[in-house]
Amino acid sequence: MSESYWLWYPGDFELYHAMKQNFSRVERGCAWPAFWKSAGFRNRVAFRRAYELDAETGFTVYGVTGAQGYVQVDDAKHPFGEKISVCPGSHTISVHIACIGCVPSIYVEGDVICSGAGWMADDFDGDPVPAAYNRYFTDPKWDPSEWKYAEKEYRPIAVESVRGGALYTFETELTAALKITWDKAKVEAPRVYLGESRAEALDTKNCYYHCQPDRNTGLCPRQALRYAFLPGCAPEECEVTAIHQYIDIPVKAAFSCDDEELNRIFAVSAHTFMLCSGAFFLDGIKRDKWIWGGDAYQSLLVNRYLTGDREIEKRTLIALRGGDPVTTHVNTILDYSLLWILSVDAYFESYGDREFVDFLWPKMESLMALCFSQREEHGFVVGRKRDWVFVDWADFDRDGPLCAEQMLLCEACRVMEKLAPRERKAFYAKERESLLCQIERFFWDEAQGAYVDSFTSGKRHVTRHANIFAILFGIADEARQRLLARSVLFNSAVPAITTPYFRFFELEALCRLGYLKEVLAEIKAYWCGMLKLGAVTFWEEYDPKKPLKAQYEMYGDPFGKSLCHAWAASPIYLLARYFAGVRALTPGGETYEAKPQTAFFEHLDCRFPMGEKQLHIQLNQGMLREELTEQGKGLTP
Repeated sequence: MSESYWLWYPGDFELYHAMKQNFSRVERGCAWPAFWKSAGFRNRVAFRRAYELDAETGFTVYGVTGAQGYVQVDDAKHPFGEKISVCPGSHTISVHIACIGCVPSIYVEGDVICSGAGWMADDFDGDPVPAAYNRYFTDPKWDPSEWKYAEKEYRPIAVESVRGGALYTFETELTAALKITWDKAKVEAPRVYLGESRAEALDTKNCYYHCQPDRNTGLCPRQALRYAFLPGCAPEECEVTAIHQYIDIPVKAAFSCDDEELNRIFAVSAHTFMLCSGAFFLDGIKRDKWIWGGDAYQSLLVNRYLTGDREIEKRTLIALRGGDPVTTHVNTILDYSLLWILSVDAYFESYGDREFVDFLWPKMESLMALCFSQREEHGFVVGRKRDWVFVDWADFDRDGPLCAEQMLLCEACRVMEKLAPRERKAFYAKERESLLCQIERFFWDEAQGAYVDSFTSGKRHVTRHANIFAILFGIADEARQRLLARSVLFNSAVPAITTPYFRFFELEALCRLGYLKEVLAEIKAYWCGMLKLGAVTFWEEYDPKKPLKAQYEMYGDPFGKSLCHAWAASPIYLLARYFAGVRALTPGGETYEAKPQTAFFEHLDCRFPMGEKQLHIQLNQGMLREELTEQGKGLTP
């Protein structure tokens, strides 16, 4: 029997599960759905395929839970779940399905007639398109309405009596369903308070998550945790197990060098990143668990060197972009729409997947059209009344158009020109050239040797952000980039970057300019600082000046900081790209280069995904060996 897959209309699966993900936030007992426009999925789809049969065969069609519909073989209709026999000859199979509660999906089981490549999906609004499916949904009993997570059981590494209750500590942070066994003779199931930190779990007033286990199963809802506190419970009265639930995405990278601190940073970064990688790239696993465009852009760059799994990238890009017509920006944030365009290019550079780019192209054009519709008289993009012009948490001069946004728009035009069909390339090239001239005319300040935030206020205020983008996007030529290093990046009078999110861009800009010694010192100081405080995953933010008990506060909330945050895994990208010196020279990595920085390493043994293959490099006292092989094969360490 051929392998079958659940089928759905392209994009609907991602929109449905993104909706579930973005509606899953709970804070101190209150559900908090994401605050941006939620794109819906199709409720009515037909799937069709023609067959030329040499012999009689049979098949059965299953619909997703709660669906209505029928199977049509030529002119005859059949219900779902019925074994259908088909005689030799030419036949057209069509499956009509409608579902309100989840994505209309079908599974066709048979020796010859089965669901997979070759089926077309029709939403009755346009031309039929190839039906979509993925590798996780091949079981007729497991339909696409729910992810079936892989599971790993963790027992506490420590249990202690504290504050009249029992505190359970696990070896690492997890996304887990706690299973609690207690004396059922008690009227009530014990209430459990969860925390990323010990302090959070013990603070029953301010911790984010608390719940009671189901009386029959003993299970609590799946949440982020490392600590569990059961007030009024002695350790011997309850047994607590954490069932970590995750999507099994294999890590295809390894990093080993003669600096044990860097090895540890890479390993903890990988653990952090994988906890934040499931159906989609998430910002973190505790607080909001939403899919954010700015976070995702950095995650695509990290993932290039860690798992090389293109499917999570595709799901994330589809989910972020949402449906059509597009009327709002990604996460309501103007710069995140532009970063989404850049993310498509990051995906293309990693895998050379032109087919997926072509699928996204209409969505890219309509999103750029929305951005272009918001240009003022000088050609600069500005936010509308309900748009969030973010860039970073920084004190920008936000009067009029913001320079950093124009840098992003300029780079988005470059990406559009690069990925456009031939007949559209000239349009985007012209837009970019015009924008470059206007940026130079209105934002460059010769006296300060920097780009200013705004030209309308007259303040001529300089922050790092636009100047960092000018370096990363090649808007400034080589001589000006050197000037920007002196006048901005190494100028203490220019306010420092305060967020790890934008510090990533700054560190990459420094790498581009060759300041690797300074970047390495920063990586070791910042990330080792968290490790010295006992971190087992890397945090949303770390301030070395704060005492430990104050480290967990953020956004005015005593435990608002995420202690497992995707953007904190950026050392993976920086170490692989700039210190191991690995990069693809052509999309998909058919040609590549590996130039380890021998000034920092005598010994280096690394594996990184390179498109669909794996690159293994070994550096030993200046001698470099490298091999590009199928995944999991190659040089023996």
